[in-house]
Order: sequence, then C-alpha cells, then structure tokens
Amino acid sequence: MSSLQPDPIYALVDCNNFYCSCERVFNPALEKKPMAVLSNNDGCIVARSNEIKALGIPMGAPMFQYKKLLEQKKAVILSSNYQLYGDMSQRVMTTLRQFTPAMEVYSIDEAFLRLEEFRRLDLDKYSLEIRKTIKQWTGIPVSIGIAPNKTLAKVANHMAKKHTKSGVFNICKKTTQNAVLADFPVGDLWGVGRQLSKRLNEMGINTALKLRDVDIIWARKHFTVVGERIVRELRGSNCLELEEVMAKKNITSSKSFGKLVTDKKELMSAVANYTTRACHKLRLQKSKAQGIYVYLRTNPFRRQDPQYNNGITYGFMEPSDDTTYIIQAVRKSLEQIYSKGYKYHKAGIMLLDIVPASYKQMEMFDSEETQARSDLMKTIDTMNTTMGQDTIRFAAQGIDHPWARRCENRTPRYTTNWDELVKVI
Repeated sequence: MSSLQPDPIYALVDCNNFYCSCERVFNPALEKKPMAVLSNNDGCIVARSNEIKALGIPMGAPMFQYKKLLEQKKAVILSSNYQLYGDMSQRVMTTLRQFTPAMEVYSIDEAFLRLEEFRRLDLDKYSLEIRKTIKQWTGIPVSIGIAPNKTLAKVANHMAKKHTKSGVFNICKKTTQNAVLADFPVGDLWGVGRQLSKRLNEMGINTALKLRDVDIIWARKHFTVVGERIVRELRGSNCLELEEVMAKKNITSSKSFGKLVTDKKELMSAVANYTTRACHKLRLQKSKAQGIYVYLRTNPFRRQDPQYNNGITYGFMEPSDDTTYIIQAVRKSLEQIYSKGYKYHKAGIMLLDIVPASYKQMEMFDSEETQARSDLMKTIDTMNTTMGQDTIRFAAQGIDHPWARRCENRTPRYTTNWDELVKVI
C-alpha cells in the first residue's frame, strides 16, 4: 500500500463582479445595465459591471473623471453597501463548504478549495455543479479555475472568466499550461506587482511562459524568494498550502471623511474607529504590532484652504494587540500632531513592525493582567463577529459619526437589517 499523498488539486472560486452581482440579486432590473459601485465616501469606482469595463473605465478611477461619460451611458451608480456584501459573501462561503472540507477563504469574493480527494470524479463537471448550486442558493455567479497549485489556479480562473462560456477552466494538464502561459501577460500573474512586472518586461520576460522557464537560482537572485516561488509554481510545484498566508508587515486603516473635520474630538473618534478595525485584523492573523503611525492631512485639491500634513510614530514598550492600549497611544499621538484652524480631509493609522503573537519581550503587565486583557479582546471579537460589527464599542470610538463617509446612493441592507427587508406590495 502506497504511503504517497495524492498530488494536490486546487480550485479557485471567484465571484463575478461581486459587488455588482450582490446588487443585482435584489434588483434584477439591473441585469445587463452598466453599473458601478463607489468606494467609501463615494470617491472612486471599486466595482464595475462588464458593461462598465467595456467603456474602458479602470478599477479605482475617481468618479468625477468619468461622471459625464457614465451619465451619457445612463449607468447606475451605487454607494458601497458593505454589510450586504459581507453577508452575501458568508452565504457563498457556507455553500462552498458543502463541496469540500478543505477550503481557504482568500478574500470577500474568493476561496481556494482542495479537490484531490474528488479526483475520481470529472472535476470539470463537479465544478459546474458548484457553480450551479451557488447561483441557485445565493444568486451570485462565479468562475472556477482548476490547477495543481494556487498560482496556476489564479491563471485558470482568469481564463474561466475571460475565455469560456461555462465559467470553468482546467489547467491541470501540462499541454494546456504551456498553451495558456505562452500568451498570458506576466503582469497579470498573482504576486507580480507593477514594479516587478516593469523589471521583467525590461528583461524581455513578458509572458508567464518565459518567466516559468528562467533559471531558479537566477530568479531568486534577482527577485528574492517571492520570485522563486512564482517560478516554481508556474512549473507545477505546490509552494503555498491552504491558509499559508504571510502575515502583513504593516496594517493600514484610513479613510477620507464625508465632510471636512476641524474638531479634535471628531478626529479622535474617527481614528479610534480605524484603530479598532486594524487591531481586529491584527488578532485575526495572530500577530502583534510594535508601534503605530498616526497621520492627519487636509485636502490638497482645495487650494483655497490652508494646507497641513503631519504624522507621528509611537513605539510600544512591548508588542501588543490590545485595542485599549493602542487607542491610548493613538490619543497621545493625535494630541501632538493636531493643529487647530485646519479643515482635515483624511486621517489614518498604520500598525508597524508586526510580529507573531508568540513573540516575547519584557512584560509590561504581570502575566495575569496580560492574560485578562487577551481574554477580553477575544470576547469582544467573538461578540462583534456573531452579533454584528460594533456591538461592543470602545468609548473613544464615539456614537455619532458626522465625519463618516458619504453613501448617498446606498441600497438597502436587505439581509442584515430588519427595517430594510425587501417589501412585496
């Protein structure tokens, strides 16, 4: 009896135009209409229907630059409805768990599945069944890419979206990989950012196939371990297991305000809210931060207003994931950089020098107090996860948020708010 483990098979399930699809579930009249969803504060386009993409409007484009074109095309413009999108994401992920126990939620609209246990089945047909079920149960269309590792699954998913009617593409066969990678732009590969793409193109490496065929040692020398990992995965090796995600070195949380802010208390409330979100992410990835950077700025496009831009770094006595402690640091930092008489447009924080939660230095509190604080954070996270965001709040966050983002065209939160349920007349 062989003890060898079967070769891995990954499926990347990606929701199509997710935010737009969520809106269409509850308003079928939006089908086939050009539609865009705006970012926090209704500033930039963060989701585009295929009809909007066909107009050549890029992701992240400022709304004001394309307002006239969108009006000409009678496009539907909506504010972000993150509570709805988050709940719909949860429904999609719950459905996916019916098909395999081995699953990693990668983002709000993507998940990796391990399917090698089902290799006796026709995986293309199995994936079609997954698509059909998700559509029936949630209303959300998805595309599925099948491959021997995560990087190639990303490539396969791209092909499923762009080049198939079925929404499923299998790249497990070497011959298929060769054909696809020969025409696949290197800049579209997972893990290849803008700067790396530019360097590769300057070296004449403009396709995924050309990158796959470079020398491994050369790749590591020129593009570090990340570049080496990409090359190995393009060759079919499995370098990233499920849930093997590198912890971020820094975590940033910032937003532009819905209105210009002058009051220090309002600024503190905003920054405390951003800090709370960032600390929750920190604990989710089982990490601690060794410091924080806090900043304020006015709107540089309002040249009629006096301009001010300032920030400060605050180092912690020991690595921390304690929201109460970090908010205290934020308060002290804000006191130092706040300047009266300016109209502030944006504020934010960055948690710095992140280390594993197991990292130990000198203890700022005795072990009992440290454990009590840790237990408190866990309890707060659990209650806010199960009962809704901000069920438990920190005093510094405030209650009224006049600085909060604009969302003039937000649709009802159909699935999470009793007062906004769909009404049948």
